[in-house]
Amino acid sequence: YQRRVREAVVSTQSTGDEYHKRGFTEVITPNMYNTKLWERSGHWQHYAENMFSFDVEKEKYALKPMNCPGHCILFGHRPRSWRELPLRLADFGVLHRNELSGALSGLTRVRRFQQDDAHIFCAPDQIVDEIRGCLDFLRAVYGILGFTYDLKLSTRPEKYLGEIEVWDDAEARLKKALDEFGEPWEVNPGDGAFYGPKIDITVKDALRRSHQCATIQLDFQLPIRFNLLYNAPDGTEKRPVIVHRAVVGSLERMTGVLTEHFAGKWPFWLSPRQVMIVPVMPMFNDYACQIRDKLHNQHIVVDTDLDDGATLNKKVRNAQLAQYNFIFVVGEKEQASGTVNVRTRDNVVHGEFTVENVTEMLVKLRDSKSNVDNLE
Repeated sequence: YQRRVREAVVSTQSTGDEYHKRGFTEVITPNMYNTKLWERSGHWQHYAENMFSFDVEKEKYALKPMNCPGHCILFGHRPRSWRELPLRLADFGVLHRNELSGALSGLTRVRRFQQDDAHIFCAPDQIVDEIRGCLDFLRAVYGILGFTYDLKLSTRPEKYLGEIEVWDDAEARLKKALDEFGEPWEVNPGDGAFYGPKIDITVKDALRRSHQCATIQLDFQLPIRFNLLYNAPDGTEKRPVIVHRAVVGSLERMTGVLTEHFAGKWPFWLSPRQVMIVPVMPMFNDYACQIRDKLHNQHIVVDTDLDDGATLNKKVRNAQLAQYNFIFVVGEKEQASGTVNVRTRDNVVHGEFTVENVTEMLVKLRDSKSNVDNLE
């Protein structure tokens, strides 16, 4: 069921080739790297205890806990021109982090996860436009999911790398992007990462509880560590800035947050249990299976209750308790007329529809990504 929800969450960004429209290239990178890469990036010195490492042919390797070093290799494997910037790389690869057992918590803190990770390599004068694009992407996705959110600009910490002038300029650019975004925001002094300022996004669920899932961070240090350069219009070599960006963050954590946000009553487009078909008697099982196959061919998540030992009321009640959005009851009348009798998990009876009509309505409801289950 988690896989079905995760795929629906990912669809908020990939439907209509959203990444392509926003200029991202989706890449696939290795699950493990030689630890020399992590030493070069600086992660090994500061994060080795949180990485799963092992020996391979007398060399030490580690499962990747993040994608950024691999994306730096992709950028730096050949000469780059300013005409290629901004270069936007997206990666839904599997990540592993050796969290302490006491820190693990359901879906919200796990050792193996995926996130909607992306890194944007851009020139300094492109930062404002790229941050604004990231924020716009975030607003579109969170609008679909029904979340409100708070924005905080985390500025230079006490211990930082780089020059103050570079930090001041970067923070000014982030402030400009936030102002142009048009949503309220506040400053979180001294809470930036040591390698650059960041925008922290905290979502609020239906119970007004806060969860940090998204992040937008500027990074000046990885381009230095990996000696990333591009040829500028004046013929000189210049160093890009990296924007680390995740919208929903860990898909596992977002699944947990959404579960509580909707209190288990998933809207149809997100639901791992969309339709249950209930035949009133065993003689109508074949008809129920025919409808199931038609809905399945439209990529609707559908099950049939063919338990001959359960009463009709028991089957309907079981489907409602399991939070199926819609329950289709079929019997002699429905089979003769090619229809289904539709009711909801909240026992709202919609009545009789032809199989073709109800299928069309369900596909429309799913594709609308509405958080209200209205059949129209």
